[in-house]
Amino acid sequence: MTFAGAFHEVAVLVVAAAVVGAIAVRLRQPLIVAFIAVGVLAGPSALDVIRADEQIHLLAELGIALVLFVVGLKLDVRVIRDTGRVALTAGVVQIGFTAGVGFALSMLLGLDLVTAAYVAMALSFSSTIIVVKLLSDRREIDELHGRIAVGVLIVQDLVVIAAIIVLTALGGESDDGVLEHVAWVIVKGVALVAGVGLLMRYALTALLHRAARTPELLVLGAIAWGIGLAALADNLGFSSEVGAFLGGVAIASTPYREAIGGRLVSLRDFLLVFFFLDLGAGLDLGSLGGQIVTAIVLSAFVLIGKPLIVVATTGRLGYTSRVGFLAGVSLSQISEFSLILAALGLGLGHLDADGVALITAIALITISLSTYATLYGHELHERLRRPLATFERRDGRLRDDPDLGGEPVDVIVYGGGRFGGGLLGPLRDAGHRVLLVDFDPRVVEAARDDGHLAQFGDAEDPELPAALPLEGARWLVCTVRRREVGLALLRALQHHGYSGRIALSAHHAEDAEELLARGADHVLRPYEAAAAEALAAIAMQPAGGADAAPRGSA
Repeated sequence: MTFAGAFHEVAVLVVAAAVVGAIAVRLRQPLIVAFIAVGVLAGPSALDVIRADEQIHLLAELGIALVLFVVGLKLDVRVIRDTGRVALTAGVVQIGFTAGVGFALSMLLGLDLVTAAYVAMALSFSSTIIVVKLLSDRREIDELHGRIAVGVLIVQDLVVIAAIIVLTALGGESDDGVLEHVAWVIVKGVALVAGVGLLMRYALTALLHRAARTPELLVLGAIAWGIGLAALADNLGFSSEVGAFLGGVAIASTPYREAIGGRLVSLRDFLLVFFFLDLGAGLDLGSLGGQIVTAIVLSAFVLIGKPLIVVATTGRLGYTSRVGFLAGVSLSQISEFSLILAALGLGLGHLDADGVALITAIALITISLSTYATLYGHELHERLRRPLATFERRDGRLRDDPDLGGEPVDVIVYGGGRFGGGLLGPLRDAGHRVLLVDFDPRVVEAARDDGHLAQFGDAEDPELPAALPLEGARWLVCTVRRREVGLALLRALQHHGYSGRIALSAHHAEDAEELLARGADHVLRPYEAAAAEALAAIAMQPAGGADAAPRGSA
C-alpha cells in the first residue's frame, strides 16, 4: 500500500474514532469501548476497509510500549505504604482468588488448559486508566476507597509485569532443555537489569539534566530511552513491553519523572487508540458467536466476584462494607493489560484468535457495565447494605466503643482526614471534649494513640447515631463533602432525636443550600474558606507594595 493511501486510511480511522468516542462520552462509556468498536466496524468482520494493517500494527506496538513506559515512570510504591497493609493484602488476595476461580470456571466451560490459564490471568487485572478516570471525575480518588483501589491497581501492575516477563521467558523456542533455556533467560535478564542500574547510577540523571535545558529534547530523550530499551529487550528474547517498563522505572528515580510523565500522557493516549483499533480489527465476530455464553458467564464473575472478594478482604481487616464495596466495584472490569497479555499470547503461539476474541469480549462487557456500577456505587451499596454487612468484622478493638468515663461529649466530629483531623487538637485545647468518628481503622487507631476519643463508624450507617453519645453533645460536625453523606446523616440524626446543632460540609453551593433546607445549622465549604483567606491575605498588601504584608503570617 502506498504511503498516501496509508496516510488517508489512518486519517479516516482517527476521525471515526473521534466521532464514535464523542458518542461514547455522551453515553458515559469509556473510550476504549468506542475505539474497539471502530476497529470491529472497519475490520474484516464488518466493512473490511483496513489495508494499512502493518502501519496500524506498528503504531499499536509503539502505543503498548509507551503505556508500559509511563506505568514504570509513575510507579510509586509509597501509595501502597500509605494505604497500609490493606492495599497489598486486598491486591494479592483478589488476584489469587480471581485467577483461581476464573481458571476453574474456564475449564468447566470447556476451554483448553492454556487458554483457561490466559483467561484466568486476564480476569485478575483491572483497568488503571478507567478506574483512575472514574474516581477522579467523582472526586473520590483521595477518599479511603479510592486510595485502596489505587493501591490494589499498583499491586496488579507489578504482577502483570511479572507475568509478561515469565511468559516471554518461557515462550521462546529452544533446542536445549527447559531448565537451560530458563537459566539463559535469567542470565540475560540479570545482565539487562544490571546494565540499566549502572546507567541509572552513573549516567542517566546527568544526561537528563543536560537534556532538560531544552524541554522538547528532554521528552524526546526519554522516549528514545524507553523505546531503545524496548527494542533491546525484544532482541534479548523478552518482550518489548518489559524493556519499556524497565526504562520507565529507571527514570522514575530521577527528578524529571513528573515533567516527562506529564508530557507523555497525551502521546500515550493517542498511540493507544491504534492498539484498540488494531485489536478490534482483528476480532472475528463469527468465531465469537459460539463463545458468547462463555463470555457472559466469565463477565458476570468479574462484575460480581471481584467486588465480593475485595469486600470480604477489607472487612476482615476492619473496614466497613461500604469502603470495600466501592473499592471493589471500581475494580470490576478487566484491564487494558489483559488485552496486551492476550495479544502477547497470540504472538507467542499460546492463544489462537478465538481466545483473543473471548478475552476482548469480556473486556467490552465488563468495562461497559462496571462504568455504570462505579457511577452508581453508593446507590447500589445502599440497596445491598444488609447482606454486605455480613462481611464486616464484628470483633476486635476497632469495634470497641471508647471509654467516655461517664462524662458527656461536647462535639462529635465525623471524618478524621486533613480537615477533620485538624479540628481535634484546637477543640481539645479550647476545653471541649471531642469524639472522632471515622470508618478508616488506621485513623481511629492514630487518634486514640494521640489521646483523642475515637470510634469506628460510617457516616452513612443509619444505625450508628444510636451508638453515639448524642445526649449532651452541642455540635456534630461532618467533614465529608459528599451531598449523599450529609443527607443520610441528617435523616439518621433526626430519627434518633438529636437536638444539638449540626455542621455539614459540601463541594457546591447548590448542595449547601439543600443541606441547609433539610435542617443543617451550618454548611462548611473548605475550598471557599481557603479562597477567602487567600483573598484576605492578598488584600493586606497594597498594589505595588512588595513588602506591605508581613511574611509568615497565618
